[in-house]
Amino acid sequence: MSKLTHFDDQGQAHMVDVGAKDYTHRVALTSGHISMKAETLQLIKEGGHKKGDVLGIARVAGIMAAKKTPDLVPLCHPLALTRIAIDFDIDADHNRIHCHARVETRGQTGVEMEALCATQVALLTIYDMCKAVDRGMVISEVRLEEKMGGKSGHWKRGHD
Repeated sequence: MSKLTHFDDQGQAHMVDVGAKDYTHRVALTSGHISMKAETLQLIKEGGHKKGDVLGIARVAGIMAAKKTPDLVPLCHPLALTRIAIDFDIDADHNRIHCHARVETRGQTGVEMEALCATQVALLTIYDMCKAVDRGMVISEVRLEEKMGGKSGHWKRGHD
């Protein structure tokens, strides 16, 4: 059985030593969605929200979150991110918005945490901006879809 890498032999938490790892191009793709009332989705689509462009602000929040991941997740390494892209798809049939994040770096450790953080915070921002009209929104299925680079190579959901 594999062991958890963030604990030493005495069970104490520590930051993983990546100093001997090669610098490689690393990419992580994540996704998640937020479900809401049809009326809330319509407000967002029409840009009629009194707080402004909900998806534009959520995109910036997701980008900021990726950059701040090591400040939020205690054992994450600070990374020089080379790309952060946040995209949204409106699913009117199911009254939800899908969020997709792509984060890249050239470094010694992966960017999965940064991409997951970006997705979560982008969706949380949508919730925050719309909670006055819809407190029943649900954020769900935030997950890693694909990662590339590093010693472990390429991983894609459904191709384990």
